[in-house]
Amino acid sequence: MRTLVIGDIHGGLRALHQIMERAKVTTKDTLIFLGDYVDGWSQSPQVIDYLIDLQEKQNCICIRGNHDDLLLEWLDENKDNLLWYKHGGEATVTAYESVSLETKKKHIEFLKALQNYHLDDKHRLYVHAGFTNVNGVHYEYFPGQFYWDRTLWETALSFDTRMQRDDLFYPKRFTLYHEVFIGHTPVTRIGETTPVQKANIWNVDTGAAFKGPLTIMDVDTKEFWQSEPLNQLYFDEKGRN
Repeated sequence: MRTLVIGDIHGGLRALHQIMERAKVTTKDTLIFLGDYVDGWSQSPQVIDYLIDLQEKQNCICIRGNHDDLLLEWLDENKDNLLWYKHGGEATVTAYESVSLETKKKHIEFLKALQNYHLDDKHRLYVHAGFTNVNGVHYEYFPGQFYWDRTLWETALSFDTRMQRDDLFYPKRFTLYHEVFIGHTPVTRIGETTPVQKANIWNVDTGAAFKGPLTIMDVDTKEFWQSEPLNQLYFDEKGRN
């Protein structure tokens, strides 16, 4: 009866299979996926198929990532985005060339149903990127911040651990939830390949879009399991730069 949180997958189905096996996931476990299921490696459609199937077998909470939102715009509105192409979208567009219209419709339904965030009964927040409103996620003016914001993580990185909660400069966003689990900004940017905690923020994006592994973590014990680096699992692909 564990609660397991999974970082950004970015089309790496092989890595997803690995972490599910290594963590010995069962149908009794609750799985919380932090978004960015697509863009990067070649199996984005297959990742979504896997998640749709998994939702029918056990409790799965799927959060919306910015790359998932970009894919929805392309699938549902035929909206091109050259910047998206350069950041993993091209591999996804290529992968969808062999996907049937019926499957695309199922994927659109899945993408539209993604949650912007999840707050559990222990007051732990799960969100792809962050939030900006100092009163919390329920007061966020711009929903896109949930899957685009980087200021929450940037603030956490610069946090002074000597600061007390009643300090005038203590970040108010850090006082609102017991813990916050995010992805979006890979910890490989600060030279790490395992989950990083700063203040009460946990970043579980360990760089699977690039040359890092995919991570699944038990939110209670903080034990985690990882795949092989994605560039080794997809050694014949370029991936994202």
